Amino acid sequence: MLPKNEPYDPFKWMIVEQSLEEELTLERSIREIEDCGDISTMTQLCAAMVRQQWHQSKLLNQAVNHIAEMDALIAGGVQML
Repeated sequence: MLPKNEPYDPFKWMIVEQSLEEELTLERSIREIEDCGDISTMTQLCAAMVRQQWHQSKLLNQAVNHIAEMDALIAGGVQML
């Protein structure tokens, strides 16, 4: 529930906020990659990241479409279980 004095922002959920711990963990991972000199390891890492990015993009697209369908059903007065 929103505080009464705060206006509704339908896009607020899209702002990514990370904790200090998350930021430091990400930075540590990035530095490990930057320090890696093995081309075979880098090739494998890049291939894995491309696969993962594709999968996450597809999953996110499906999730957004599903949410939009549910919103449309709710807006149309359909009751969901």
